[in-house]
Amino acid sequence: MGKVKGKPGPLARRPDNSAFKQQRLPAWTPMLTAHTVLPSFYFMSLICMLLGVWLLLTVQTTKEIKLDYTDAGTCNKCFEKRKNASNAAQPCSCSVVLPIEKPFKGDVFFYYGLRNFHQNLRRYMDSRDDGQMVGRKKNLMNPSSYCIPFAKDQNKIPIAPCGAVANSIFNDSFTLKYHGNNGSPELVPLLRGGITWYTDKNVKFRNPKLDGSTLAQVFNGTGKPPYWHKPVYELDPSDSTNNGFINEDLIVWMREAAFPNFKKLYGVLNRANPPFTKGLPAGNYSIEIQYNFPVQYFRGRKEVVLTTLTWFGGQNHFLPIAYLVTSSLILLIAVVLTVLWWKFGKNGKNMEE
Repeated sequence: MGKVKGKPGPLARRPDNSAFKQQRLPAWTPMLTAHTVLPSFYFMSLICMLLGVWLLLTVQTTKEIKLDYTDAGTCNKCFEKRKNASNAAQPCSCSVVLPIEKPFKGDVFFYYGLRNFHQNLRRYMDSRDDGQMVGRKKNLMNPSSYCIPFAKDQNKIPIAPCGAVANSIFNDSFTLKYHGNNGSPELVPLLRGGITWYTDKNVKFRNPKLDGSTLAQVFNGTGKPPYWHKPVYELDPSDSTNNGFINEDLIVWMREAAFPNFKKLYGVLNRANPPFTKGLPAGNYSIEIQYNFPVQYFRGRKEVVLTTLTWFGGQNHFLPIAYLVTSSLILLIAVVLTVLWWKFGKNGKNMEE
């Protein structure tokens, strides 16, 4: 038998006799006394309170107005019309009144909102082909099996874009008008571009390479999703650069919401010309709506949201309230500990005595 290298038996696993491996390094253990713990509690309570008040005041500077137009104004007739699936392809337009009592200063953002629409269902979220969305031609003609039953139409023609997410795109359109002092309506200009994330617009969503062909020729041989009124290469007839998979309304919709009640950006106020250079003036507004998206099937509601933003975002009170509640709880614990210390431990006596 050969000789065993190193120390034989259990000594072979013994750690080296060093300060690190034998846990002899110098250490510091805090002494938790009332004079160190209680001030820390009061200090943390003060910090949370100041942050909560600061964020609450910041949120209060934003202005927001919501209008549920599902069956409001003249949209009631469109709401009733969309109950019948046979009327889904027939156009319907309506209008609602939107009074603004106080001016919206600065940049104003126009959102559309849905209630009780669950974009966070796993099968719904998986029903898409990201290979299509980045412009791969092989995926264009052979959609992923995840898109079934929205991969091919009844004529076995591949659908572009495929899947339930794209098929259910929100397709109402809005025109905001301002009724000034002279009574004549004035169109409120909305910037419809630049509403997507940079990575979405330039990385995650790309059209197939044209190679000298038109966009319609590239998508030749594909069909539109069942609920769409026009093919993907004609989504925005007014802007040839906003069609196909790089259409910004499509990109915004394809980023699924985490909760059943959500809003998505539709446009931003163009402040180039008066009277909108400083924002939206107070007065009466009307919204003309191309009413296409049905909500009766999932018992949902539709709304429009006009809001201003700060560095903190929109009018969301969750974080300020969370800070204030945390501050209150820490303060309550600090007071309780102070009373216990004052009653039992101030003179150094053990609480068990």
